[in-house]
Amino acid sequence: MLLWKKIAEESAIWCCTSATRDIKYVTRRVEHEGFSFLTITLPTFGKDFQKSLDQGKVDRDLFKGFPWQAGLPRLLGGFLDLVFDRTSGVLLNNPSIDAILAIRQLTLMFNKILLPSTPARKKLAMDGYVQCEQDVRIADAMTSPQQWDDFHRVGDLLFRDVFANLDNLVFDRSLIPRHGPGATADRLRGNAKFRQSSWPARLERYFPAGEYLIPSSRFFDRLDGLDILEPGAEIPVRIISVPKTLKTPRIIGIEPTAMQYSQQALLRDLLSELSKSTTLGRMIGFTDQDVNQRLARKGSLYGKLATLDLSEASDRVSNQHVRALLRDHPILHGAVDACRSRKADVDGHGIIRLAKYASMGSALCFPFEAMVFLTMIFLGIEEQLSTRLDADTIKKYQHMVRVYGDDIIVPVNFVQSVIGKLESFGIQVNRGKSYWNGKFRESCGKEYYDGEDVSIVRVRREFPTSPKCVSECLSIVPLRNQLYLAGYWDTVKWLDDYIRRVLKHFPNVTPTSPMLGRLCSLGYSSSELSHDLHSPVVRGYRVSVRYHEDNLHGSDALLKCLLRMESRSSPQSLDYIPRDNRSIGVSVRDMSSLPAADDRHLERAGLPQVRISLRKGSPF
Repeated sequence: MLLWKKIAEESAIWCCTSATRDIKYVTRRVEHEGFSFLTITLPTFGKDFQKSLDQGKVDRDLFKGFPWQAGLPRLLGGFLDLVFDRTSGVLLNNPSIDAILAIRQLTLMFNKILLPSTPARKKLAMDGYVQCEQDVRIADAMTSPQQWDDFHRVGDLLFRDVFANLDNLVFDRSLIPRHGPGATADRLRGNAKFRQSSWPARLERYFPAGEYLIPSSRFFDRLDGLDILEPGAEIPVRIISVPKTLKTPRIIGIEPTAMQYSQQALLRDLLSELSKSTTLGRMIGFTDQDVNQRLARKGSLYGKLATLDLSEASDRVSNQHVRALLRDHPILHGAVDACRSRKADVDGHGIIRLAKYASMGSALCFPFEAMVFLTMIFLGIEEQLSTRLDADTIKKYQHMVRVYGDDIIVPVNFVQSVIGKLESFGIQVNRGKSYWNGKFRESCGKEYYDGEDVSIVRVRREFPTSPKCVSECLSIVPLRNQLYLAGYWDTVKWLDDYIRRVLKHFPNVTPTSPMLGRLCSLGYSSSELSHDLHSPVVRGYRVSVRYHEDNLHGSDALLKCLLRMESRSSPQSLDYIPRDNRSIGVSVRDMSSLPAADDRHLERAGLPQVRISLRKGSPF
C-alpha cells in the first residue's frame, strides 16, 4: 500500500493534479477488502479504462463497483479528466499520455503478482479445464465437413513444404530427442530421465526404444527390463495449477518422460523448418517478441493493425484441428499422434480423455497452436476477400499478420472475419483484451497509445524480509531499477531505503553487472580494486546456484553425451520462457554459463537451487 501511495503521489505531480482523495479511497477499500482489492478489483478498473480508450468513450456498463461523478468514475478522477471529457465521457482530442500511463500503472501494477490462489479458485480453474474439454467436443461436432476441407486446404497452402520435409525426417529416423529440465508425470528428474524403465507401445513405430533409449545396438541388452506400456496402461498427463494472477491460476500439464522426450525430437526440426521459410518466419514467432511489439506500436500509431488476445488458447486447440492440418502427411501425423498424451489426471475429476491436442506443457503445444491460429486467420482473410487464397496473396500479408502464442496481430480490415473464423472453430477471442478501434494496442507485454509506449512496471512478488527470501530479492531489485528507468525517482528513493534494510550492501552498478545493485545515472560505485585484475570491485549480493548431485554412468551417460553433441548443432533454441517470468530474475545470463551445468552434467542435473550470497564482484 505504501508503494501504491508513493507512485500515486509522484504520478499526480507529473500530471499536475492531486491524488489525495484517491489514496484515501484505495486505503479504505484495502482495509475492508484486503489485498485482493489491489490484485483483482483495481485491475478490472484498469481493463475497463483500456476498453474505454479503444471505444473512444466511457460506457456506463464499465467500471462496475466504483462510484461515479457526472460522466466519469470518481476514482482517479483528476487523471481521467485529462483523458476524457467529464460531462460526456468522450475521449479528448489530445488526451494526456502521462495520465494514461499513470492510470494504467496505478490500476494494473499488482495484477500479475505471483501469489498462490485460494483452494476455491484452484477448484474453479480445474472445473474450467474440464468444462473446456466439453466445449472443444461440442465445437468439433458443430464444425461442418466443408469447414474442415477449407481448413485443410489453407493449412496445406501455408505449411505444405514444412510438413513434407518433416515427413522425410520421420521416415528416415533422423529426429534427435532431448530431455528438458522440468518435472514429468512419472516424477523422474534430472539424469534419472535417462534411466527410464517404461516406454509406450504407441511410440514404437516412429520412436523405437531400440534407437531412442540406447546409444547403439551394442547396448541392446539394456532394454531387457523395459516395460512396454499398452495404451490402457499409459501414464496420463498430470494437470496442476501454478501462480498466474491471484484471481485465476494458470493450468498446465506435466507430460510423461517418454512423451516429452519424443515431443522434443519433433520440436527441434519443426522449429528449424518453420524458420527456413521466409514467409512463415515473419508470421509465426516463438522466441522473439520484439516483432509483435513493433507491429503493435504501428497499429497504435496508424490504426491499420489490430491486436487480438485469446482465452484458454492452448486448451481450445482440438486434436481434430491438428489432424486436419496433417491430413496429407500420414507419416508425420502418425509421429505427432504417437507422442500426444490422450488422457489427463485432473485434480477432483480423476482421469479424463482429452479432446484438445495438448495442454500447456507439451513441447508441441505452442508450435501447433500457432499453425492452427495462422490457418484460421487466413481463412478469415480469404472470406473477406471473397477469393480463394494463393501463395502470392499470402506473401502480401506476411508483414501484417503475426502469431506469438495467443497474441495475434491482423489488419484491421479483416478483424471481424478473422474473429468469426476463430470462433467458428471453437477458439475463444478475449474481446476485453483485443483492440482495433482506437489508438490503444497491446501485444507481448508492451502497450502503446498513439505510438507512445505506455507500458507499466509490474510487481511480481511480495517484498522480501531477509536475504533468505531469494525469489523476493531477485524480484524487488529489478522492480526498483525498472521504476528508476521509468522516472519514478521519489518512489525509488523510498524503495532504496527498504531494500537496504534487507540487503545491507546495495551498490551502484551498470545493467551488465552480475551483482544485485542499483542503476544510477551517475554510473557505478567502487570501493576497491581487484588484486588480480586491478579493476574496480564492489561488495554486494550475487546469485549463486547449487545443482543436485545426480550421477549418470555407463550407456545412459554415453547416450546423454551423444544427444548433447547433436543438440548443439540445432539452429533453434528449445527453451521457452513464459513472458510473465522474464523480468523476475536479474542473473539468468550468469546462471546459464556456470560450469556445473555444462562440464559436470553427468554428475549434476535438474533445476538448480538458487541462492544469493555476499561477495565481491565487478560493478559493470
